[in-house]
Amino acid sequence: MRKFHVVVNGETFEVEIEEVKNAGQNAAGPAPVKIAADVPKAPPAQPAATKPAAPKPAASGAANEVTSPLPGTILNVIAKEGQDVQTNELVLIVEAMKMENEIVAPFAGTIQGIHVKKGDSVQAGDLLFTLK
Repeated sequence: MRKFHVVVNGETFEVEIEEVKNAGQNAAGPAPVKIAADVPKAPPAQPAATKPAAPKPAASGAANEVTSPLPGTILNVIAKEGQDVQTNELVLIVEAMKMENEIVAPFAGTIQGIHVKKGDSVQAGDLLFTLK
């Protein structure tokens, strides 16, 4: 047995891990697992994304208003009023369930108004910013 200290979210845990050198010859170890020929193989694993996909900003009734796709807290406002933005350019970040969700411009334009500030709580459907 080997002991290790593992830190998870700032909390330290001591773990013991048994090193198995040759499981087939170790009578105390688990028996090898045999796979039947008729068992279908798992599909190939998809490559892991570098970061989770950000939810698409929901549009309200007006074509130039962008609303929050989920409830959360405004973590950071990147863009400024009057700033020109391109399609999919980061405008602000909403934190929801300890996940950072990037809210991007749905189309190129000028930010007419930002209706939230850092620290604001928002609900799904709340107006975040307008584009023209």
